[in-house]
Amino acid sequence: MSDFTGKEEYQELFNPKVYLESFYHLGSGSRADKYLYFVLKELVDTFTSGKVKGDTLIDIGTGPTIYQLLSACEVFKNIIVSDFTERNREEFNVWLKNQPGAFDWSSVVKHVCHLEGDSISCQEKEERLRKSITQVLKCDVQKTNPLDPVTLPQADCVLSCLCLEAACKDYEAYVTAVKNMTTLLKPGGYLVLGGIMGSSFYTVGEVKFSSLDLNEDFLREAITGAGYVIENFQLYKKTETSVGEQQDFTAYYVVVARKEINS
Repeated sequence: MSDFTGKEEYQELFNPKVYLESFYHLGSGSRADKYLYFVLKELVDTFTSGKVKGDTLIDIGTGPTIYQLLSACEVFKNIIVSDFTERNREEFNVWLKNQPGAFDWSSVVKHVCHLEGDSISCQEKEERLRKSITQVLKCDVQKTNPLDPVTLPQADCVLSCLCLEAACKDYEAYVTAVKNMTTLLKPGGYLVLGGIMGSSFYTVGEVKFSSLDLNEDFLREAITGAGYVIENFQLYKKTETSVGEQQDFTAYYVVVARKEINS
């Protein structure tokens, strides 16, 4: 893809505050509403199933977001988050330290609490997540160890949402990234991937970023080829005729796959 958005362009051009304001006010008609309703339900189901559990979860490509971790913190006491760009890590830390200017996640947190049965308040949920996060690291999925120079014990779960589509310029790079992430995971551990299919770009403010156009057949092949057994593959296919000129896509997905013991 000649117009692939590279690492340095992300470092320079991706504005996490504009991204959050554009996509993550759930229920107000924000651009990610349908994605969030879909992925939050799937993540609640995944992490409350009792199957995906353990001590440590590593989130690859966290960005400035917390939505993907709100259910995970109920079953993982040690959550390590990571992102390539410094500004995303800084924005995440503003929320983590509960500092002035942090993005208001209340609409998303309220929805997750409702899906989980309203057993705790939204404030308690955010504090529970904060207490579970032990490290905020830099990551690069094209490195054999994506967290280099940090080396961690293999985790019970590796999670990644809306990362690989943006970070990989072609299918070969995507396959490599999945294999690299797999090195972070214990045999028998779980990979949880969420994202979009059929997308070639998205915009943040006035800036256009590339996205790798994924399809179900390729995803299944890439994941099983990296040594996994796919246990759940959920799709939400686009029904609306257009989302304007801000993003193109055909579906959202969540995949839950178990790393084979001999991988």
